Amino acid sequence: MEKLWSPIKVGNMELNHRLAMAPMTRSRTQEDGTPGELEAQYYSQRASLGLLITEGAQLSDDGQGYLWSPGIYTEQHIEGWKKITDSVHQAGGYLYIQLMHVGRMSHPENTPHHRQPVAPSAIAPGVDMFTAKGMQNIPVPRALSKEEIQTTIQEFRQAAAAAIAAGADGVEIHGANGYLINQFLGENSNTRTDEYGGSIENRARFAIEVAQAVVDEIGADKTGFRISPHTPLGGIEEGEQGPDLYRYLTTELAKLNLAYLHMMHLGNEELLKDIRSIWTNPLLVNRAGRTLENISTDLDNGLADLVPVGVWALANPDLVERLQTGAPLNEANPATFFGGGSEGYTDYPTLKALEKK
Repeated sequence: MEKLWSPIKVGNMELNHRLAMAPMTRSRTQEDGTPGELEAQYYSQRASLGLLITEGAQLSDDGQGYLWSPGIYTEQHIEGWKKITDSVHQAGGYLYIQLMHVGRMSHPENTPHHRQPVAPSAIAPGVDMFTAKGMQNIPVPRALSKEEIQTTIQEFRQAAAAAIAAGADGVEIHGANGYLINQFLGENSNTRTDEYGGSIENRARFAIEVAQAVVDEIGADKTGFRISPHTPLGGIEEGEQGPDLYRYLTTELAKLNLAYLHMMHLGNEELLKDIRSIWTNPLLVNRAGRTLENISTDLDNGLADLVPVGVWALANPDLVERLQTGAPLNEANPATFFGGGSEGYTDYPTLKALEKK
């Protein structure tokens, strides 16, 4: 694990090691999407991970999919995030706020305006979603007009500016996991016949224009981008052209000189190698099913520059210390992943806390 503990410069950050905290939905904000003291405690507890990528923050009412998820588009949101960024910085960490528009992965019960979800095309994902009334089928979304696409791009820009105003070190554009940008990339979720649908270049256009707008607003050194090739979340299928689509998208994003690319990797090793060869800036690889023993394998093989960790970081606020000393890890409790209060959120013990018992 020698390379795991070597320093690296990523965008505007000087990191002491190659671990990072992956974005994880935790659903614990106030009803209006404003994060509070509990969230500040949660993130600052994990500041030793260096780069913390937050849970997805919606950039508009249309962008919200889940109950109690954070927003980054009102003054109240900005003030709430300031508490988090201040706490993380005081603890020695960096914070990138993930900008998320869920697109069709929403339900009218879960949004402030209770309107029909929006998407590239009027095609439902075919999955259920948790609401205050229990699990419900996601309705057919309304297709965005070209004018609304431009408005949404500006919402990404404004959310990026709001994140910086809140003290964040940068933002990660969520182009993965079945959400809006990924819906534009999907062959079965985007049947548009205008310049935002059809060919690889057209399906990637929205992602590239969002990235360009954010870079224009806050700078490339403060902008990351997340992709999830062939991840079937939200019913997305990228089809046979999928690998070529991601090669093209990576090539175009590379021209923007972003701080990093964050890849959710499910096993297409050839595509990972191709993306690695195209992307010369820092590459984060979140490999599904990775064992603790193999945590540094992609680093050692030159396929990644950073290793984002999710559940291990969730359950172990002092994960860095535990890995460095070979200490056992806390077990995560899936029953407390989403919603609730401090239980399963800020009450996972550190080694120091256990030693005092």
